[in-house]
Amino acid sequence: MPHQITATSPVTNPPQENTQLVLLRHGQSIWNRDRIFTGWSDVPLSPKGEQEAERAAQFLKEAGFTFDMCFSSTLQRSTSTLQIVLSTMVLNEIPVQEHWRLNERHYGALEGLRRWAAVKKFGVWSILGGQLQFTASPPYLNHTDPRFPGNQPRYASIEKADLPRGESMQQTHARLLPYWQQTIKPEIQQGKRILIVSHKNVLRTLMMELDQLSPKQVMKLSMATGRPLVYELDPALKPVRHYYVDSLA
Repeated sequence: MPHQITATSPVTNPPQENTQLVLLRHGQSIWNRDRIFTGWSDVPLSPKGEQEAERAAQFLKEAGFTFDMCFSSTLQRSTSTLQIVLSTMVLNEIPVQEHWRLNERHYGALEGLRRWAAVKKFGVWSILGGQLQFTASPPYLNHTDPRFPGNQPRYASIEKADLPRGESMQQTHARLLPYWQQTIKPEIQQGKRILIVSHKNVLRTLMMELDQLSPKQVMKLSMATGRPLVYELDPALKPVRHYYVDSLA
């Protein structure tokens, strides 16, 4: 008897849902408040910064957000912001990873200086260059300077050659990229809802990666302290849209 072929409906996979990624710049630090170049200097939040972190958490909670995993830099203005957010949202059991690749851009020899003092010591281009040009670096620290992370016990397990003595935005982007590609992206691809609490320049380079921006475009981006920025990503991690959550309405 000839073999009969039975027609079947084609197998289709259910459509995958978009994933939400939330980026949050830490609350105001005491050096943000005092207009001092901060970079990798580990300074605490100001009282206003603590309030910004709590308000960001309230916005996210009211809007119905929750998270499966969080990432933060190793600097206390970032880790403290994340702690306040998770405590306010009652998400204290969420796994958290802290990593130096999410630390702020290193401002080299400008770190610890107020703007005018930096201009007087290094010239106006040391300030404007880094603000306007993607490839412009601040004056580098020498290897013996205590501000160089390679001289600090907390970074002793990291190769000194990998640690910055000052960074352009281009170098900051290059430093972030391996951690984004190898650690954070795989978690998002599994459908996990992720919160990243980091710093202005690191988050701007991450937005550059997500939105495929040019160097000129990324230098024009701004990111206020304590404002949650939501990216809705399709299954290929392409942005569908992004928006701020900054209202309890």
